[in-house]
Amino acid sequence: MYDLHTHTLRSDGELLPLELLRRMAVLGYDEVAIADHADTSTLPLVLETADAVAVSAARFGVAFYPAVELTHVPPDEIDALARQAKADGAALVVVHGETPVEPVAPGTNHAACTSAHVDVLAHPGMIAMDDALAAADRGIALELTVRGGHNRTNGHVAMTALAAGCRLVVNSDAHAPCDLMTAADRVTVARGAGLDPRACREALDLNIAKWLGSR
Repeated sequence: MYDLHTHTLRSDGELLPLELLRRMAVLGYDEVAIADHADTSTLPLVLETADAVAVSAARFGVAFYPAVELTHVPPDEIDALARQAKADGAALVVVHGETPVEPVAPGTNHAACTSAHVDVLAHPGMIAMDDALAAADRGIALELTVRGGHNRTNGHVAMTALAAGCRLVVNSDAHAPCDLMTAADRVTVARGAGLDPRACREALDLNIAKWLGSR
C-alpha cells in the first residue's frame, strides 16, 4: 500500500516522522511520502532531514519518499517552487489544490497541472476538464482523499479524471494517528468516489517507484 500525502509536526501534523512511518508500517504500508506543508519561506526546513528519515524508515520495511505539499503559494510561483523542491531533494511534489473548504487562490489547479515538476494535485475540488487533461498529458495524479471537507468533491474528481485519462491516487492527508487508513478504508474511499472495481484496483495498486521513474 502507498500514501503520498501525510503530515508530521514539521508542519501541522501531530507525529514525529518516524512515529508516523512506524504506525503506517504496522497498517501494512510499504511506500509512504511525508509531504509537509511548504512555501517559499519553509521549503528548505521541510526537506533537511530527509536522508536520516529514509534510513530509519527502511528498517521498518517502508520505502520513504521525501516530499512537500506546496500550500497557498501564488499560482505564478508554483512551477518555480516545485522545480526548486526537486532540486533540494524532494522525490515528489504535491500541490494543495482548490479544495472547497479553504481560500486557495484561483488558478492553483491550472498552475499545478501545467507544471513539469508537480507529481500530485491534492484535493483539487471542482477541477476543470482542461486542467485534468493537462495533468494527464504530464502524468500528474489527481487525489481522492479521505480528509473531511476536502473529500466533498471526490466524486467530481474521479469522474473528471477518468474522462480525461488521468491517474488517480488515494491518500489520507493524515495529520494525526486517527487519520491513517486501513486497506479496507482505501477501498471505501475509491469505491465511494464512484470507481468501478477495475478503476479501484488501478488507483490502489499503483507502484510508486515505477510511476515516478516513468515521469
